[in-house]
Amino acid sequence: MKKILLISDTHSYLEPKLIKHINEADEVWHAGDIGDIKICVEIEKLKPFKAVYGNIDDAGIRVTYPENLIFNCEDVTVLITHIGGYPGKYPARIKELLLENRPKLFICGHSHILKVMYDKDLQLLHVNPGACGTHGFHKVKTVVRFEINKNEIKNLAVIELGNRTDLN
Repeated sequence: MKKILLISDTHSYLEPKLIKHINEADEVWHAGDIGDIKICVEIEKLKPFKAVYGNIDDAGIRVTYPENLIFNCEDVTVLITHIGGYPGKYPARIKELLLENRPKLFICGHSHILKVMYDKDLQLLHVNPGACGTHGFHKVKTVVRFEINKNEIKNLAVIELGNRTDLN
């Protein structure tokens, strides 16, 4: 069993309240718009870390992290990208990736809108953890925590880290 902390859209800000949740996880996954590679370095000191780059990320981050990440966690195929849309509204590039790889879990960021939806057509769970940075229009900083046990995704919880304008 793996305990996953899913974050996105840090935009160069590592929320201090996030450290407690990082320490409770087995792995941290970042769905892009990291902003500053120092965020990754700090998280990697604490836990195994996977990430994709987002549209605001510079060349240094783009060389270090891919646009799309496809892997297995336990017996669950996972696809992470930054700009992914949502069920019924996937961009053509994403729809092709989903059909080709058939993930059970599809993760994206970008919109700053927390969204957890089951896509009946593609038989996958779509998760966007919202944003945990201070840039953007979101009102509350959010991340998502869940567990993967063999082929099950369970105990999913939304964690609110305070208002976007709160700096700690």
